[in-house]
Amino acid sequence: MNRLLSMLAAIALSSSLLVAASVIPSNPVKRTGQEPVFNSDFPDPSLFLEDNGTWYAFGTTGNGKQVQVAKGGSSLYKQWTLLDEIDAMPQIAAWTTGRNTWAPDVHKTPTGSYVMYFSGEVKANPARHCIGIAISDTVTGPYIPDDEPFACDLDIGGAIDASGFQDDDGTNYVLYKVDGNSVGHGGSCGNTVQPIAPTPIMLQEVEVDGVTKIGDAVEIFNRSDEDGPLVEAPSLLRTPQGLYILFFSSGCYLEPTYNVNYATSTSAKGPFQRAARPMMRTGDFSLQAPGGASAVSVGSSFGIAFHANCPQGRCMHTTPTTVDGKEVMVDIS
Repeated sequence: MNRLLSMLAAIALSSSLLVAASVIPSNPVKRTGQEPVFNSDFPDPSLFLEDNGTWYAFGTTGNGKQVQVAKGGSSLYKQWTLLDEIDAMPQIAAWTTGRNTWAPDVHKTPTGSYVMYFSGEVKANPARHCIGIAISDTVTGPYIPDDEPFACDLDIGGAIDASGFQDDDGTNYVLYKVDGNSVGHGGSCGNTVQPIAPTPIMLQEVEVDGVTKIGDAVEIFNRSDEDGPLVEAPSLLRTPQGLYILFFSSGCYLEPTYNVNYATSTSAKGPFQRAARPMMRTGDFSLQAPGGASAVSVGSSFGIAFHANCPQGRCMHTTPTTVDGKEVMVDIS
């Protein structure tokens, strides 16, 4: 996820939206793996399909915007356009510095409002990030941030990389990462020197407004030695067969170790079994440090957006993917 070198320093969707957001156009245009959908710095992309069939993506701070917006038209897989005139969240949250806003994720509520989850740099401690919430009447904003963060335990590192998920029974959740490596003891991404700080993926149940918490967050996943310093960037979906797929990144975003990985379970609350191999890593399809994936379902398969290193920074890619049993594969030619 985006650190911008500062390592030193829902979600309730309406039923109609859930159906629309799961419909990826058939016969997608495939590209070579190293070709982004647009050549611009756009880390940590999340996907949203508007009711009119237009795809939007939201990205980490860059190109002079606190929250970037890109438009993909009617296809997830064709070329996208950066909406250079739009900052989706021009107003700074009271608890943030207004810099280094990471990994925005947008969902629509049954009342028609749009909820954005974002990772904000904490004003009182800029070495930490916490999860914030912002609301808008339109998909591209402006989003108005809440005065208080949604998840923010600075003693364990703060929290980043929130994403929304609605289960098959209508239960709504927010996933996020405890940013433990920000209080680590050094090494790769601050967390490969013993003792290693945990970086758990948390699952918080919420009301249909995507904001009001129900009970406490529960841990559903955590790093292991094979992940290196961390796991982060959670994105959860459920297949029609009842398989829950938790996408995440491990390694360090500053290094070639960064990847797109996944784990599977029969419950949103786990336990999740990690795949034998990352779904994408440096060298696969000529990609460098792929990560920060966001997944959308389409029947028994799905599509993802992710970033990978490019001359402009970290550019956005999209690709179809398929599920075979518990194995998830990208469909890049």
